[in-house]
Amino acid sequence: MAASEIVAGKKMKDLLNRALEEGGGLLRLIPAWVPRSFLHPGKRIKLDPRDWYAYGTHRGGIDERWFASTTEAANEGRLEDEGLSYAVCGGKRFLLRDAVKAAGARLIGKDMFSRYGRWPVYSKFFDNMGPIPHHMHQGFEHAKLVGREGKPESYYFPPQLNNVDNNFAYTFMGLEPGTTKAQVRKCLEDWDKGDNGILDLAKAYRLKRGSGWLMPPGVLHAPGSLCTYEPQWGSDVFGMYQSLVEGREVPWSLLVKDVPENKHKDLDFIVDQLDWEKNVDPLFKEHNYLEPILDKKRSRDGAADAWICYGIINGRQFFSAKRLTLEPEAKFELKDPGASGWITVQGCGRIGKLRLQTPAMIRFGAQTEDEVFITHEAATAGVTVENTGQEPLVGLRYFGPDVHDDMPNVGDCRK
Repeated sequence: MAASEIVAGKKMKDLLNRALEEGGGLLRLIPAWVPRSFLHPGKRIKLDPRDWYAYGTHRGGIDERWFASTTEAANEGRLEDEGLSYAVCGGKRFLLRDAVKAAGARLIGKDMFSRYGRWPVYSKFFDNMGPIPHHMHQGFEHAKLVGREGKPESYYFPPQLNNVDNNFAYTFMGLEPGTTKAQVRKCLEDWDKGDNGILDLAKAYRLKRGSGWLMPPGVLHAPGSLCTYEPQWGSDVFGMYQSLVEGREVPWSLLVKDVPENKHKDLDFIVDQLDWEKNVDPLFKEHNYLEPILDKKRSRDGAADAWICYGIINGRQFFSAKRLTLEPEAKFELKDPGASGWITVQGCGRIGKLRLQTPAMIRFGAQTEDEVFITHEAATAGVTVENTGQEPLVGLRYFGPDVHDDMPNVGDCRK
């Protein structure tokens, strides 16, 4: 089980130095589980069935696991550390957030730490039985009004966690070209009449295993039922624009959760949060759909390193993600220009001094050997990854902002 003693302050700094020494610049992380009261777990993220409601049924089922997170989950009734990742060493644990505060340059790089003062991104497995409400994440301008940050995000659908489609493997994204703001406003006016009809204004795209999407802030989307790996900005802002999903009521409070209190009934303001041009883009798929792109410079026989989440949003590189696949007995020196959060999705092996093992089932609170934080110090020096098993070793890792100078852009997969 996970270490019970949490250390902070001077003890944390001493333990962090020990962990970095023993891990060769890598930190072993403990699973961070997050429930959502308004969703139905998809039951594919390896959590033991006895623990789906480990936070209590009143909190909802656990449908998310967050990786290398220093971002708090914005849940009502949340625990103090909900959504935050812990590193473990010597039977004790400490928050990754505290470690970054104490040794930011070593962990995430001097430039990123001086600009943001934190690890400004996180990723998760997002796993639901059915679709979730058509919603958006506020842009930075609107999120700032409530003291938060905007949230662009991206998606990749790992085949290893999608043995079944569940109920609706399609995602509504954006709005049909020609949709008017008055039509969306009418949907908000009809909130208490049952289904407010917002999906009548949208288009659904079938989800494909091994592919992904880039999702700018302010764009409506109703994620479908494939388990999703989601690198994103370090914020948990959102607004639900759909009043009824699979017969379940969506409360108005989830529409205005991150709206200034004096605007909770201002329908024009709520509609104006949307990035209208991107929502009604007639080339939405062309501008947002992702297929893996092999990084030929960093791959060789037996080792394929591929971009899975990439692209510029509103002129900025917010995050990116890659998928490393090693064939049996292969070794590979992983060398990146920045820190990353690593999760193993298939096979077993080693990364640096740490073991890697993909779990079949995880008890709530248990320590695993599938998740690692690769510090900036280790990433730039190089880390050896080895497959010690009889099947491919597959790991996903995501990066923070402005790390890569050779990242592909959306559409490059068609070249």
